[in-house]
Amino acid sequence: MTENPHRHAGEKLIATNKQARRLYEFLEVFEAGLVLMGSELKSLREGRVNFMDGYVRFQNGEAWLTGVHIAPYANAGMDPHEPTRERKLLLHTREIDKLQALASQKGLTVIPVKLYFKNGRVKLQIALGKGKNVHDRRDDIKARDMQRDTARQLSEYRK
Repeated sequence: MTENPHRHAGEKLIATNKQARRLYEFLEVFEAGLVLMGSELKSLREGRVNFMDGYVRFQNGEAWLTGVHIAPYANAGMDPHEPTRERKLLLHTREIDKLQALASQKGLTVIPVKLYFKNGRVKLQIALGKGKNVHDRRDDIKARDMQRDTARQLSEYRK
């Protein structure tokens, strides 16, 4: 089994937002901590998370993760967590200020990219993204197809 070159030591991937790279062009990437309840953490260990319409919003100098669904933990007992509740992000004040200023510009938004464990703590990778239009997506598909065809022809040529 080969090691993933993009993963650092001590990291365990929980989930990725597959739609994010397709719908947005990433301008800048940040790492944030999350304030979670115990049952949410147990549910994350089982990988039961869905990014659906997740995004980051700013209020009173704080960053909040909105629209991410963490499924209720089966053995949570009498008080399970609310699956789509807003969760506070742990970022430095200067990072929040910078993201808030950039996100207020037209066409830019802050979106969750991936969720992972890093040294026993849950981390969320967020990105400042600019929405792609239909033509950009088509260009991405064309470039990917051309790259795949080139690689296929090279492998046949080497045989």
